[in-house]
Amino acid sequence: MIDIHTHILPMVDDGPATVEDAIEMCKIAVNDGIKKMIATPHVGNGLYTIDASVIQEKVRMMNRLLSQEGLDLVIFPGAEVHMNDQLLNTEILKTSDFLTLNGNKKYVLLEFSFHLIPPETERIIFLLKSRGFIPVLPHIERNSRVQKNPTIVERFVELGAIIQVTAQSITGDFGRAPKKCAHWMLYNNLVQVIASDAHSPAGRPPILSRAVKIAIDMIGEESAMKTVWDYPKMILEGMPLEQCKKFWKKKEVI
Repeated sequence: MIDIHTHILPMVDDGPATVEDAIEMCKIAVNDGIKKMIATPHVGNGLYTIDASVIQEKVRMMNRLLSQEGLDLVIFPGAEVHMNDQLLNTEILKTSDFLTLNGNKKYVLLEFSFHLIPPETERIIFLLKSRGFIPVLPHIERNSRVQKNPTIVERFVELGAIIQVTAQSITGDFGRAPKKCAHWMLYNNLVQVIASDAHSPAGRPPILSRAVKIAIDMIGEESAMKTVWDYPKMILEGMPLEQCKKFWKKKEVI
C-alpha cells in the first residue's frame, strides 16, 4: 500500500518528537503492508516554519535509517499546505521541491479546516486546476460543516479535487460523526484515497489495513484497493487521476 498523507518526519511539526518514534511508526507501517509513504508536514499554517532543505534532509535521513534497519519502506517528500490565497501564486508551487506531493508539480495536499469551509475553497480549487495542479482535500470527513451536509463534497469533486479520507475516521476511532460521514462518501464514490494522516506510534499510527477491510465490505475489493494502491501510485508519480463524476450508488440521506 501507499500512504500519501503522513507526519512521519521527526521534530518538524506535530508529528514524532524523536527519531526513535519516527522509526517505530515506520515499523508499524511496514507491518501493516505499507511500502511507500509521502511525508507531509504542515506548511504555512502559522504554527510551523519549515525550510525546503530541512524537509529534503529529513527525508534522506529517514530513508538511510530505514535501509540500515532493513525496513522495506521508502519515504518521499511533500507537504500539507495551508489553504490560502498565496497558493494562487503558482510559481511557488512550480519551483518548490516539496510543496507538491513528491515534488511532482502536480498534486497539492491542501490542509482543510475541521470546523469551517473557507469561502475561497471553490475558487482555489478552480484556479489551481486551471493552472495545471490537482488539489487533494484531506480529512474532509472530520469537518463539522461537511458532517452536517456531506453533499457539499460533490461540488469539490465536480471542480476536480481529489478527496482523501483518514483511515481512523472509517474505523470509528475519531468518533461517530466522522465515521458516518466517511462511510457516506465511500458509498457515494466520492473517495479516491484513504490515508493515515499518521502523527505518532500510539494514538495516530500509520495503519491502513483496518480501514481497507471495512471499505472492501462496503464497496468491494477492487474499488477499495484503488484507494490505497492504484490512485496513490498515480498521485506519487504525478499521473492524471480519473475523476468520479458519476456516483455508482444511490445517495443515502445522512
